[in-house]
Amino acid sequence: MKLRSCFSVLTGLLISFALSLALAQEWDDAEFADLNKCVCQAPDETWRTIAWKTDLLEAQRTSVAESKPIFIWAMDGHPLGCT
Repeated sequence: MKLRSCFSVLTGLLISFALSLALAQEWDDAEFADLNKCVCQAPDETWRTIAWKTDLLEAQRTSVAESKPIFIWAMDGHPLGCT
């Protein structure tokens, strides 16, 4: 059983290596700029205009003063879901 799992891991590594070699390419400035535009977010996106708070009590005071609700994002566990 151990030999089979070692073989599976080795096969996966070899396939990953072969794919990385096959997909490796040189990019010119225009291609990189296009990719960068897709990946990077614009500074004027709506969620960037919100005055996010990391302190709950400060957020509560601000919400009372401005008569606005509080949006709380809470999670439990590993951020990548590896629990």
